[in-house]
Amino acid sequence: MSDTPDILKKIIARKWEEIEERSQQVSLDELKTLCKSAPAPRGFVASIEKRISNGEPGVIAEIKKASPSKGVIREDFDPESIAKSYEAGGAACLSILTDVDYFQGATQYLIDARAAVSLPVIRKDFIVDEYQVYEARAMGADCILIIVAALDDQKMGELISRAYKLGMDVLVEVHDKEELQRALQFDTRLIGINNRNLRTFEVSLNTTLELLEMIPDDRIVVTESAIHTPDDVKLMRDNEVHAFLVGEAFMRADDPGSKLKELFS
Repeated sequence: MSDTPDILKKIIARKWEEIEERSQQVSLDELKTLCKSAPAPRGFVASIEKRISNGEPGVIAEIKKASPSKGVIREDFDPESIAKSYEAGGAACLSILTDVDYFQGATQYLIDARAAVSLPVIRKDFIVDEYQVYEARAMGADCILIIVAALDDQKMGELISRAYKLGMDVLVEVHDKEELQRALQFDTRLIGINNRNLRTFEVSLNTTLELLEMIPDDRIVVTESAIHTPDDVKLMRDNEVHAFLVGEAFMRADDPGSKLKELFS
């Protein structure tokens, strides 16, 4: 993983510290027990598939307070009301940041937002160990994010397998051709293409367009970042990309759900 961007290396190093800290408070065995009483998974992939089969966009609407590159994005941050707004605006699923140090997220945000709506939820975090996969299911997550740039192939396979065994779906995120080739080894329905360059933080929808021809028809492409206008949406849908993960464009709006409806109507 020598080509991993510096910011990602810092975040991953912090994740291992965080796992150590959290496991002192709640052991892996305790997490496994908590998973047994967690709310049943809601079907993250199924929700997106249903929207697409109806000719609609499958929008994963993100609840995110801050980011490393932009700082605080939304001061007025109430995960429950944002979740309800997204559901009213037509979101297929929710994405909720649980990373504390870099995104000012929290486990409780996911728990509260999921409880407020009927939508399935992805735990958006930097998953590097099975402890976090069990943790995700224990908090009620229906899906986890796997970032190819953060993991070797063996670990990636282990985490994907563990998520499936716990009844969760998996969104595998790539940034370039090399990562995509690695991701396609695994039987995951969702392939997320992050249009943000992790080294420069610049965004371009060309990233998605350039990778499309490599992706088999049995996968659902989720384009992530750089969706800001109806023209951006049209460009993607004209190229048979019908699933979107959008955060910042919604988080900066007074009413996130209304912004979602406006962008995807």
